[in-house]
Amino acid sequence: MLPEKNACLYIRVSTHDQEELSPDAQQRLLLDYCKKNGLSVLKEHIFIEKGISGKKADKRPQFMQMIGMAKSKDHPFDVILVWKYSRFARNQEESIVYKAMLQKVGVEVISVSEPTIEGPFGPLVERIIEWMDEYYSIRLSGEVIRGMTENALRGGYNAQPPLGYRANKETGIPEIYEPEAIIVRRIYDEYINGSGFLDVARTLNTLGYLSRKGNPYEPRTIRYILENPFYYGMVRWNRQNHNDHNIKDISEWIITKGSHEPLISEETFNEVKELIALRTRPYKSRGTAGIKHWLSGIVKCSACGASLVSNALYKGNSSSYQCSRYNKGQCSHSHFIKTAKLESGIYDSLVDAFTTCNITFESVSSTAATNNDYQRIADSLKKLDEKERRIKMAFREGIDTIEEYKENKVLLTKEREELENLLAKYTSDRKPDNKAFAKQIKNVYDIVTNDSNDKLVRANAIRSILNMAVYDKDSDSITLTFKSP
Repeated sequence: MLPEKNACLYIRVSTHDQEELSPDAQQRLLLDYCKKNGLSVLKEHIFIEKGISGKKADKRPQFMQMIGMAKSKDHPFDVILVWKYSRFARNQEESIVYKAMLQKVGVEVISVSEPTIEGPFGPLVERIIEWMDEYYSIRLSGEVIRGMTENALRGGYNAQPPLGYRANKETGIPEIYEPEAIIVRRIYDEYINGSGFLDVARTLNTLGYLSRKGNPYEPRTIRYILENPFYYGMVRWNRQNHNDHNIKDISEWIITKGSHEPLISEETFNEVKELIALRTRPYKSRGTAGIKHWLSGIVKCSACGASLVSNALYKGNSSSYQCSRYNKGQCSHSHFIKTAKLESGIYDSLVDAFTTCNITFESVSSTAATNNDYQRIADSLKKLDEKERRIKMAFREGIDTIEEYKENKVLLTKEREELENLLAKYTSDRKPDNKAFAKQIKNVYDIVTNDSNDKLVRANAIRSILNMAVYDKDSDSITLTFKSP
């Protein structure tokens, strides 16, 4: 090999293979090979990936960066060194594709620990090694899955605990983590009290709650939490494919009794399950005949507060509206209005709201839920005092070492800070951010003014922000009251 050649190092360690060398050991062997063979390596040409499978190349960012660099015009290196060919790829098909791609630009892949033979039999030996690596990977994957299945069937834990829990290093059994458990209980309370997925997400985001990854809550996250049996003491596994994340048939799921403390009762979980089925079934399957217009039920009479209802249909569409009580002789003020005029008035009011940010809110959040949260946080802070007393006692009596005491003290301090921050959310005055909410109004306006959207899409959109619209016949005006974000 010529001394002037440049090399790059590709180092990969997967999570489950106990036979492979550590990243530092692999790097040392590769650098030794460079010294013995006159190859130079720059620091920026050392690519390391930890805890990543070799099955799919596009799931390995360092690998893809290395390949892109090798194919670039400046061609910074001529050789890619790996400890074993299995580090480059455990999928023979991808290995062949990428090696052929590299060969076209004059870059060679070399394993420093496996035999290479010059001549026509060299590529054959290399393919046999790769085939054996792929077979080993498939077999290992099967053994890992079988082991995890058995563990799940026994009520064991194969993954990180969900929001509201954290892993106990000593027992391996997840334990309730109150700063997050408060959020989970709030989600169940809000949903049972009538809020939908979007409403619950909006409430949490307004309160300043963030997901474990630091992101705002989304409706799909709320639904996942509400449907997770972990919260009433069960362990669920094998719910989705790891490659494409598609949900498997429910018959393939494994759900067993866990050893962790439940956050909610099984009765609460089943109640929520029934509510989800009731609220999310297709509209046509519901008990009513269906809405006649996307504004049905949301526009109110200014005289008596009753809903304006469709008076007549023209070609299947609502042509006019009137106070429902007036139709029954129970309201003395007619609020007749053509549908087209009503729509136009709603549009104008929405435009006024998101351009001026002059927005009237009516709180739809549960005061009871807020009070429950406050009390739960206060109770959790009291429990921390008892926890702190116990860890001090364990240290004094020689049960815990000084290192264990310090570690427990750090965890308690962090938990206390998070609970105190949560408590502050309920003791400070919170005002809606009109400018931020104006953007939501604009998004809804774009949906309801788009005639290509069907009435159900438009109905759901307007209800996501609007509590009600009051029509005053005398002043010929419409007043919008928005849901508190």
